[in-house]
Amino acid sequence: MKITLLCENEASDMVWLAEWGFSTFIEYGDLRVLFDLGYSDVYLRNAAHAGIDLQSVDVIALSHFHRDHTRGLKFHPFVEPKTLVMHPRVRTAALKTDDPAILADFAQIHEILANDFDLRESAEALEFSPGAFFLGEVPRVTEFEPGCFEDDPMEDDTALAFRTEKGAVVVSGCSHAGICNICEHAKSVTGQPLYAVLGGFHLLAAENPPVEETIGYFQAEAPEVLLPMHCVDFPTLARFHTTFGSPKHGAGSVIEL
Repeated sequence: MKITLLCENEASDMVWLAEWGFSTFIEYGDLRVLFDLGYSDVYLRNAAHAGIDLQSVDVIALSHFHRDHTRGLKFHPFVEPKTLVMHPRVRTAALKTDDPAILADFAQIHEILANDFDLRESAEALEFSPGAFFLGEVPRVTEFEPGCFEDDPMEDDTALAFRTEKGAVVVSGCSHAGICNICEHAKSVTGQPLYAVLGGFHLLAAENPPVEETIGYFQAEAPEVLLPMHCVDFPTLARFHTTFGSPKHGAGSVIEL
């Protein structure tokens, strides 16, 4: 299994572009998955630099409706409708704002989803290819994760999970549902213990995140690979590094599992 970061807050070196957002190209056997598309065309430009032909993508999946994961749809290169998997709320949700530019963005994103893709909307976990799962709506089971964002319950926030010989690989977009909630759901859906967890963990100091509890959870679960990225602040990244040895990956990084 091979995961290439096409968009992340930081670049792995000077030849890649970065922005606040997230997008990954996942190769799982013969399956090609594009998970999230960032905020702009950065994922396209990094894919071209990496020699990745996005026309080879079999399935596109969205983690939730926020623009740093979906606005890249405005620049999508697909000449024929691709299968796109998402929670139904992605087509209706919008930030609570009166900003006409933001509202126009959402209107355009919703139109693109309706017209340019073969949508598979599911609030339930969905095995979209053998061993590959869209997790759907994530049950809130931990006592310490808020499972929301600015009073928005974020029912659409989800992740992907993949069965492997070593256990479940979880790829999260932003983890508004709570990264530990996501992992518990992934274990249930795949029937496997955690092998690798990577992506956005949404642990930002301004929101008083449950950093200690999250670290305690991963100490107990002991996944072999643990890579927090997008929407994790520097002090928390440092805690994961000192506790688990987690390196920080950025746009252009390739993770082989």
